[in-house]
Amino acid sequence: MYGKVFLFILLGALSGPLFGQGGQVLNQDDKFEELTAATKQVNQFFRRFNGEEDLNGDRFQEGDKRYHEFKVRKQYLPVLIDQSVSAGSPEASAEFVKFVNDKRDPVYLDHHVDDWLAEVSSVFKWNDKNVSVTLLMKFKAQGLGYEWVIDDVSISKFEELFAKDTSKNKPFIHPMSHELGFMSLRKAFAEGVAPESYTMDDFKPDFLTLFLFEIKSGRMIFNTVQTVKFHYFGVPGWYFELSNFNRPGFSSGWLISSLVKVDQAQTDMLKDYVYGR
Repeated sequence: MYGKVFLFILLGALSGPLFGQGGQVLNQDDKFEELTAATKQVNQFFRRFNGEEDLNGDRFQEGDKRYHEFKVRKQYLPVLIDQSVSAGSPEASAEFVKFVNDKRDPVYLDHHVDDWLAEVSSVFKWNDKNVSVTLLMKFKAQGLGYEWVIDDVSISKFEELFAKDTSKNKPFIHPMSHELGFMSLRKAFAEGVAPESYTMDDFKPDFLTLFLFEIKSGRMIFNTVQTVKFHYFGVPGWYFELSNFNRPGFSSGWLISSLVKVDQAQTDMLKDYVYGR
């Protein structure tokens, strides 16, 4: 009911002609079809992927012959892949659709248990300057149910601060310092030096802890979210990226923006890349 009221209000607010793909002028019926065909919510993407909702937004209940029905999914799955992906790799797109919609062993998405994460590009104010912060978030069962949790963070300014010197001429604490009561630590912690140079070779700073410390100290303040996309590893042998396309036409909303066939080693490499490891 809410969705229909929202669409009615939105259509009433539109003035002048609306142009669809190819530049054609759309009438009111076309406008309504575009708005209903758009995959406006991530959960709606899941339902349409699984064959639990049609492109008009009408839900299929369990027991309905259309629920998870092969022909329904065969019709809707290609629509959920962005045109640039389908055009760039039509064979992979067709193979993916065939794989997830196999009559004998179909694949359905379950965002409660599948391996996926959100990449949230945001802006924070840090020491009175705007800095880009990428939050990597996981959907987890904890507390009273399910919730999004911050799993990691990527901040280029942190990476610059902790750019460790790995050269042969890097500074070090002399091996006889214990005989002098470690007075050489004065040099290690002097202003302008890189104290991380005096740590283990495999030292990796925990940016998430640093980020939370800066938040708690009041030096870093949230400003806004710029973009959101999702990385999905829940389909065996495949990886896809989910992005929001805000544009006119029937191919809009949350769509698969990248699609790659992968083995386990490549999946691990992709995760390392996303996490910046």
